[in-house]
This record gives sequence, C-alpha cells and structure tokens, in this order.
Amino acid sequence: MFGKRAGEDGNQSSLGEFILLGVSDQPQLELLLFVLILISYTMTLLGNTTIIVVSWLDPHLHTPMYFFLSNLSFLDLCYTTSVGPQMLVNFHSTRKSISWAGCVAQLYISLSLGCTECLLLAIMAYDRYAAICQPLHYAAIMSRRFCLQLAATAWLCSFSNSILQTILTLRLPRCGRNQIDNLFCEVPALLKLACVDTSANEAEVLVGVVIFLLVPLGFILMSYGYISTTVLKIRSAKGRLKAFNTCASHLAVVSIFYGTAISIYLQPASSHSQHRGKIVALFYTMVAPMLNPLIYTLRNKEVHRALQRALRRNVTTQGV
Repeated sequence: MFGKRAGEDGNQSSLGEFILLGVSDQPQLELLLFVLILISYTMTLLGNTTIIVVSWLDPHLHTPMYFFLSNLSFLDLCYTTSVGPQMLVNFHSTRKSISWAGCVAQLYISLSLGCTECLLLAIMAYDRYAAICQPLHYAAIMSRRFCLQLAATAWLCSFSNSILQTILTLRLPRCGRNQIDNLFCEVPALLKLACVDTSANEAEVLVGVVIFLLVPLGFILMSYGYISTTVLKIRSAKGRLKAFNTCASHLAVVSIFYGTAISIYLQPASSHSQHRGKIVALFYTMVAPMLNPLIYTLRNKEVHRALQRALRRNVTTQGV
C-alpha cells in the first residue's frame, strides 16, 4: 500500500499527503501503543489541566514558580494535542496518512513548543536561583511584570524561529517521496525525504539546537552551580533539605526533557537504530508531558494543600 501510494502521488505529494510509517512493519505493536498513548494523553490532559486550574484559583499559588509551571503545563497540553490524536488515528487505522497542511501544522507547533520548553525550563532555573541565592531580593527580582516579559519572550522567540525552520524544511524538493519513517512530522524525519543535499538545512538545525537547547542547558547548569554553592553554606541539614526539595522537581523534569532531546538532535543517525529513535520521540512527546505534573505534585505540599482547599470549597458549595 505504501509503495503504491508514494508512486501515485509522484511530484504532487507536496500538495497531497504524507504517509507516517510509524511501526507499520510491526503491526503487533500498534494496539499496545494505541492503548499506552491513549492512557498517556488522558493523564496528560487531566494532570496539566489540574495544575493550571489550581494555580489560577488558589491565591497561595500566585507566585512566579507556579506562573511558570502553569505555562509549562499549558505548553505540554498543546504539545501532546499537536501529535497525540493523529498518532491514535494512525495506530487504529490501516491508512497511515496525514494531510500536507496537517503535517505543516504538526511540524511547526511541535517545533515551536519544544523550543519554548527549553527556554521556560531555563527561566524556571533562574527563578530557583533567585529564590535560594537572593531570598531578600526575590520579590523585587521576580516581579509580576518581569515574569510576564520572560514568558512572552520565550513564546515569541520560539514561534518566530520555528517559522524559519519550518519553511526551510518544507521547501526542499522530495521528488515524489512522501513516506515519513516516523510517528509524526518532525525536522530530522522530513530532511530524509529530500532528494537534494541537505547540508545547509542540517547546519541551520545545528545552530537552532545550540541556541535553543545547549545555551539554555548551560544556563541551567550554571544556575544550579550557584544554587549548590549556596545550599552547601546552609548549616542546618533541615535547611539544606528544604532548599534541595524546591529544586528536585525541576531537576527531574530538566533531566527527562534534555536527555531525550539531546539523544534525538545531537546523536549521529548511525549511532542508534530507527526504532530506538521512534521510541525516544514517543517518550518526549507523550510520556514526558504526562510525567511532568506528577513530578511537580507528588511531593509538593503546597499543591496538596491547594487541592484540599479547592475540594473543601467544592463540598461547601454543593452543601449550600
């Protein structure tokens, strides 16, 4: 079916549709992945929506940390929604296609949100630095206006940069090739369809990786270097543990996100199998957004108390 469709589309594939091969060579996995993605997507919607609603409704959570966490949760909702439903349709159907417009939207949105997450995680590291290393000046440093400016800059820069990368990727001639050996539309997979030299595009991707992946990661590591120095100066073990707990969730999310992103965009293609790349892509698009709200709320007493207050208000309202 795939070969016939590719031949039929010929040079018109750029205006027609793409075939997402996914794991079509292993059909026994499709039902399992369908169930896993459906569960992950449902939990992502519930978990991240809960964080956004609770952070917005509870005045005790109207702080920079939860403002940026709400941004991250909204981002994760959009990210999984940009790829998850299409994955579910393809795993459930024998026709593994996506329209050209759908692929463009998927590529642009997922790329933009991935870049935004890199910047947001760096901003959240700076927030933790200000809270632990500059506690007396924290309120002045992380003012509401400054937080809004930081968040707006992260979103605008990422979406602007992704316009360029999306255009440069999609303008490459594909000579009728329309079979994407991946679970969704992303830059590395689309570059493989090109029938011309892609060195310039790969160089542009590398520049984007340095700016949006490595520079924020370096900033995060530097921030935690200063945080570690400050924490080690705290004399009481209880104080050190409290300071560490405020950073543990963020560090876990950073490790998951940057670990998977680096394995996709910085490892040479020859160093791992195509199936391993698909599993990693599946992890950072569907599993990581599901884990983020769990990581931030599992041991977070402030969120627990906020949820309890919300439940009590709901019970009281129903009683009245």
